[in-house]
Amino acid sequence: MKIKTFEDLTIWQEARELCKYLFRVTSGDLFSRDLRFRSQIRGAGGSVMDNIAEGFCRGGKKEFIQFLYIAKGSCSEIRSQSYRALDFRFISETQHREILAQTVSISKQIFALINYLKETKHIGHKFR
Repeated sequence: MKIKTFEDLTIWQEARELCKYLFRVTSGDLFSRDLRFRSQIRGAGGSVMDNIAEGFCRGGKKEFIQFLYIAKGSCSEIRSQSYRALDFRFISETQHREILAQTVSISKQIFALINYLKETKHIGHKFR
């Protein structure tokens, strides 16, 4: 399948699911008591999918890679925040494991895409 839009990217689709999951998890009463923390973890979730999309649409390989690294960093931020949420009992162990599983999976896929882009001769539609 040829990738024509960022919505075609599996990693973007999975990042979208992560973002939706984080929204559901942070909608509970405990998170309503710490709106800054809730906003921070939700923002990091949005950052993953948004940076994948923005990098893809920039049209150049180097820019795409740069934005993928930012998205990967946001995955790590979510992982760290999930430990804080677990430690303060904002989320359950099950929710924590789900967040870890999703962020690790997305991070691995982003890293694989970065490596692919570094090795391919294709430089993006902007430079044709």
